[in-house]
Amino acid sequence: MVRKTKHEVREKMRGGSGEVEFEHVLAQEELNGHGRLYAKVKLKPGCSIGRHQHVGETEPFYILEGHGTFVEDDGTRVEVGPGDVCLIEPGQSHSMENNSDEDLVFMALIYNA
Repeated sequence: MVRKTKHEVREKMRGGSGEVEFEHVLAQEELNGHGRLYAKVKLKPGCSIGRHQHVGETEPFYILEGHGTFVEDDGTRVEVGPGDVCLIEPGQSHSMENNSDEDLVFMALIYNA
């Protein structure tokens, strides 16, 4: 099967600012109960995903383009760029900010613990 990705835009995601754009690689039902998200995500300059917790699931981000700030579970702020991997383990909280002047693009996969 071949199909196009599904485009979605969410505003003020998880209490963040601006818009978050998704290109859903797989729909939740295509993950066959193993997870709920597999998507390419874009944060334009000044946009963010607010702090939230992952219960019973893991989420890695793989940074493809741009630069931003990943806020770890303990509140540590880490500058990230292409090739970096941000790993959110079950029970941890995090957020992501694009405080640069370029788009921040990353792959995100949320799968069950």
